[in-house]
Amino acid sequence: MAVNFGQLKKNRQDQLSKLTTELTKLNSNPNERESDENFWKPEVDKSGNGYAVIRFLPAPSGEDVPFVRVWDHGFQGPGGWYIEKSLTTLGKPDPVSEYNTELWNSGIESNKDQVRKQKRRLSFVSNVYVVKDPAHPENEGKVFLFKYGKKIFDKLNEAMNPQFDDEKPVNPFDLWEGANFKLKIRNVEGYRNYDKSEFDSQGPLLDDDDDLEKIWKSEHPLQPFLDPMNFKGYDELKAKLRKVLGLDGAPSKSNKRAEDSPPWEEQVSPAPSSKTAPMPSMDEDEDESLEFFRKLAQED
Repeated sequence: MAVNFGQLKKNRQDQLSKLTTELTKLNSNPNERESDENFWKPEVDKSGNGYAVIRFLPAPSGEDVPFVRVWDHGFQGPGGWYIEKSLTTLGKPDPVSEYNTELWNSGIESNKDQVRKQKRRLSFVSNVYVVKDPAHPENEGKVFLFKYGKKIFDKLNEAMNPQFDDEKPVNPFDLWEGANFKLKIRNVEGYRNYDKSEFDSQGPLLDDDDDLEKIWKSEHPLQPFLDPMNFKGYDELKAKLRKVLGLDGAPSKSNKRAEDSPPWEEQVSPAPSSKTAPMPSMDEDEDESLEFFRKLAQED
């Protein structure tokens, strides 16, 4: 990890390999939120289209990776809304994921439909420098946190791991040899689409290292998003899930995770088939939906 600006510049050649290693780990394993003013969000017009140019920034001082990955859930049941961060973010068992597995393995189509509604959502958080924001020019030249989904992350991954031999790997988080990201948002069948987004040509973000150092030092820490203190415990989440889904009347078993099955096991029938289809992908890109659900829940 870089602790001073000179070290950041000197060791930047090693950052691409470290990022590639981190991506491999992510792909192989399926602070409370900072105040909203620290987050930048692209704005779209009435047609659902938008455009901006941002630069993904390197890891903040004292941290190794320029992004964090967060899983969460947002769905409504007969007992209200369940909008919580998933403990799978920390590599721990999570009651919703366990319940979804039970439902899916039941072989009942209605249960599978419920799983699809309750699936976890994948998002990432990085520091970005806003190069161009036509909707809000006052944001230009400032550093913000940026929450984005898998489709944008795939663009970053493709830049670092090009598909063809004649393409040079690029570290999009590098201040000197990275590239600006042209964020192009379209409305496709009622959903935001980022397929047209692309990286510009490689080059320094700014020409003066002193200015780059100021930008780097103004980044927001990312590790608080992974602090276990900012996640609810398993038992608390389980209790909320049971309330939201109306399972409070079901007999509960022991909470010992290593020995016993989830307390909703008896709710699912029949026994799972020996040939169950794989669960649906849980990393679909739904960038704004969770925030929408959160607002709905607050209005209830």
